[in-house]
Amino acid sequence: MPRFALPFLSLLLAAQVSAAPKLPDRVILVGDSTMASTTGYGDALCARFTPETSCLNLARGGRSSGSFRAEGRWDEVTKLLKDGALFRKTYVLIQFGHNDQPGKPGRSTDFVTEFPANMKRYVDEARALGGVPVLVTPLTRRSFKDGYVHNDLAPWAATVRDVARATKTPLVDLNALSLAAVQAMGPQEADKLARTGANFDYTHLGPAGAERFSSIMARELARRVPALAADMRGVR
Repeated sequence: MPRFALPFLSLLLAAQVSAAPKLPDRVILVGDSTMASTTGYGDALCARFTPETSCLNLARGGRSSGSFRAEGRWDEVTKLLKDGALFRKTYVLIQFGHNDQPGKPGRSTDFVTEFPANMKRYVDEARALGGVPVLVTPLTRRSFKDGYVHNDLAPWAATVRDVARATKTPLVDLNALSLAAVQAMGPQEADKLARTGANFDYTHLGPAGAERFSSIMARELARRVPALAADMRGVR
């Protein structure tokens, strides 16, 4: 082969690589009702991503870190991860805690042994299948006592932080961020974030709550996972 042909071939290959379409990213949401459609912030968060970015809200109401797997819902996630060739990266946001608390038959997990092991297992399996796990501490309930938000999820949030540190996993500390936001707005304003009518409670979200907490999630997600910032509209 003539020597002059080598630079030409190099330029041709470089042009082909640069002309190849850029693969989009994918985001999968895994969690409970505070992340799920109609009752949580998940759909509103998905709406904050660019149209090119695939965002799937697989969170389901009433699920714990144990029952989500036991019902086969995690199998849906692993199947998607195995079929990820069309995406540059798949980010798996994992948030549990509400239904892991005591008093929920078939859902509660042991706080000392099961809950941390379950969260670590989700991280390990997502990573083994090429996904990028992101842990999310549980959204605070908006219950006030003596003028302060009663954060009954604090121990579960602390455990998720510990798992994130131990596994070197990106963490969105939604519990701390939502607690600060709710405390600052006070009970009357916080009540406006709930579903209205007979569905009112201090845990689940109406449209205003979904918008508020998805905004907090998007900003912190861009900060904690900088590679995702370009996939979100209005967040840099």
